[in-house]
Amino acid sequence: MTCPEKEPYGDDIYTEPDADPDTLSNLGPLAPLAGVWEGPGGKDEHPVAGGIERDDFVERYELQPIDPQTNGPQLLYGLRYHTHIVKPGEIETFHDQVGYWLWEPATQTVILTLGIPRGQVLMAGGTAAPDATEFDVDAAVGSEVYGILSNPFLDQMFRTLSFRMTVTVHRDSTWSYEEEAMLAIPDRDEPFSHIDRNTLTRVGAPTPNPLAQPTAGDEGAGIGNRRSKGGTLP
Repeated sequence: MTCPEKEPYGDDIYTEPDADPDTLSNLGPLAPLAGVWEGPGGKDEHPVAGGIERDDFVERYELQPIDPQTNGPQLLYGLRYHTHIVKPGEIETFHDQVGYWLWEPATQTVILTLGIPRGQVLMAGGTAAPDATEFDVDAAVGSEVYGILSNPFLDQMFRTLSFRMTVTVHRDSTWSYEEEAMLAIPDRDEPFSHIDRNTLTRVGAPTPNPLAQPTAGDEGAGIGNRRSKGGTLP
């Protein structure tokens, strides 16, 4: 994905906008993802010596709203997530991943940050309408905007060239995803397509972000805007 040619921020790159403290009301296409989810029907295709291995997996995916975030005039609403995956009937972690899903209303941009405990991080981005029920994010190695970083072993032996994730929200209140990471592996003539997909069902409601929750000193006063006069979040 390329950066937008026309940025909506103006000449003042320091002044922060007033944000709505209720993140759940401002997540655009990410709103249906908020909450705690489980998916017992995951499918994974990954490389092994001499070929490909296919595994089933069970996933628990938690996405909780965070307070609005600003970079000067840029305003982001988001979900902090953790997904934990095991093989059916096992307790050993098959995959663990943390990060953020972010929505920028001004540019209708979705951003995914991803970190895994095998020494790899990435940031992927894409555009979507606020009411979109399907959207993509992608990243490419070497990009300084939406890119991929790996530890030296992974970079040399299983180099991730590109990443794409498609999210689809369904009418039955489930959502699904498909991820494809293209890997360059020394013993393969062509890049290997590493695929993961699953459909998730909500098992728990999201917890409102801190600014959207009443505090001891605010009973009966409503949420209000708790940004300080200096324009920074507490």
